[in-house]
Amino acid sequence: EVEKQKQLVEQKHKEITDSINYAERIQRSFLASDNLLKKNLDEYFVLFQPKDVVSGDFYWASELETGQFVFVIADSTGHGVPGAIMSILNISCLEKAIEEKKLVEPASILNYTREKIIERLSKDGSQEGGKDGMDCCLISFDPLQKILTYAAANIPMWIVREKEILEFDSDKMPVGKYERDNIPFKKHTIELQKGDMIYIATDGYADQFGGPSGKKFMYKRLKQTLISISNDPLEEQKVKLSSAISNWKNSLDQVDDITLAGIRI
Repeated sequence: EVEKQKQLVEQKHKEITDSINYAERIQRSFLASDNLLKKNLDEYFVLFQPKDVVSGDFYWASELETGQFVFVIADSTGHGVPGAIMSILNISCLEKAIEEKKLVEPASILNYTREKIIERLSKDGSQEGGKDGMDCCLISFDPLQKILTYAAANIPMWIVREKEILEFDSDKMPVGKYERDNIPFKKHTIELQKGDMIYIATDGYADQFGGPSGKKFMYKRLKQTLISISNDPLEEQKVKLSSAISNWKNSLDQVDDITLAGIRI
């Protein structure tokens, strides 16, 4: 009887694992492809480390009819399977904003995306409608003109310029249902300089527990790390950031999805 139960548990575990691995391949098809990123970015990296096989975090990109390029780093509500389903909904709403509505301004894209997410989740059967959504930073730029515009929800953007880090704030609200979800997202414009390193990260890296005292990595330490590696080749930066968080975590579990992207102008 014990052997039968053991075999049953193993079979169920295999079925669940196979299903999640299949879901991961489907989710990956929604992420920005290497071909698209290489076509529009000279130098970049994306450190993408889901907590589980599938992820609530995602990175996504699109070419606009105006010739600009949009890049998004986002943290959907939840992680694992629920987070992955939410990420696909969020990406679908972003696609509608750009491909169907032909929106080009970052703030307008996030405003419309929020509207569609709220509309979709209002049908979840709950009395108030779902409050899920995402935090994200959406940047749009034409590298030739050296002008970047962005809108952000709870995720800041950093630029390291000549070993100094410049922090660009986000709106303190999610892309989703919120007590003040009638407030529009703000558009920001930044003049870039050749050699600028743009960094965007979800909170998973800074929130990872570890180190000698089992504490969070923290944003202060992350920003110091970014400054110290900013002149390195992009692939080396990715390796160093991956090693740094792995060494910090050591034997502790990863607490959240981790996504961190760097783009050199």
